[in-house]
Amino acid sequence: MLRRGLSVLRDHWFPAPLLLRREMAKSKFEYVREYEVQDTCLHNCWVVVRVDGRNFHRFSDQHNFTKPNDPRALLLMNHCAKNVMDDIKDICLAYGQSDEYSFVFHKKSNWYKRRASKFMTHVVSQFASSYVFYWKEFFPDQPILYPPGFDGRVVLYPSIQNLKDYLSWRQADCHINNLYNTVFWALVQKGGLTPAQAQERLKGTLSGDKNEILYSEFDINYNNESVMYRKGSIVIWSKVNEISNKMIKLPHEAEEKEVEVCRVRNKPIVLHCDVIGDTFWEEHPEVLSSES
Repeated sequence: MLRRGLSVLRDHWFPAPLLLRREMAKSKFEYVREYEVQDTCLHNCWVVVRVDGRNFHRFSDQHNFTKPNDPRALLLMNHCAKNVMDDIKDICLAYGQSDEYSFVFHKKSNWYKRRASKFMTHVVSQFASSYVFYWKEFFPDQPILYPPGFDGRVVLYPSIQNLKDYLSWRQADCHINNLYNTVFWALVQKGGLTPAQAQERLKGTLSGDKNEILYSEFDINYNNESVMYRKGSIVIWSKVNEISNKMIKLPHEAEEKEVEVCRVRNKPIVLHCDVIGDTFWEEHPEVLSSES
């Protein structure tokens, strides 16, 4: 009896090794794991996760977003993007416009063994939860009526030029959509047209035609519109000096004293600039550097 009691006590305080416990945990049902798909992203490729708002036209209408652009909504999107990058350090760059954001994982990233499902689900869930969590900071007078939905996709780009072309495509899309929306809502809000009439008026027009309508009929120079509306937002890592107050005890001092402490931190910052030309990439070569 004593020997058996010691054996039980030993097993209680010194559990079986991890490998043995795993073998013990196996069951006849474990074969279903064979159905799991191996979704490892190809190595040496840039991984882009694009987050898109789902049914955001309805969401923006029901939450009284300002047309054609609501700065509160765009600033909230930017804040969520920074939160995602703070959580996932392998993201080297993000680009956002309207209700979408693209997150670029460095090509050498081995985060979660490069599993596409992990990339997508973690980014989308972190972004969506941040959107709801920080809503009150940007919409203090507008309660959120229901949870917004976001979907995501994962795309691989094998070269830096492919990646730059992708970002150029999204920024060109930002310009095209924003120019149309700016003219459309000017015709509705200032020109007195119905949405259907404004849509018919703009059918078949080119960018030059839209700029002419804005300038000649509403005295609006599109180039003077906010660069955040026209170009979108770029989030990159930057070294930032953070100053904080800290209580420390100095040598030969009897009591603690409050002093300012400066620390350099790598934090995500938001820029509003062109990414189609070479200037941005020449000014920020570290963004896509193999050393970053």
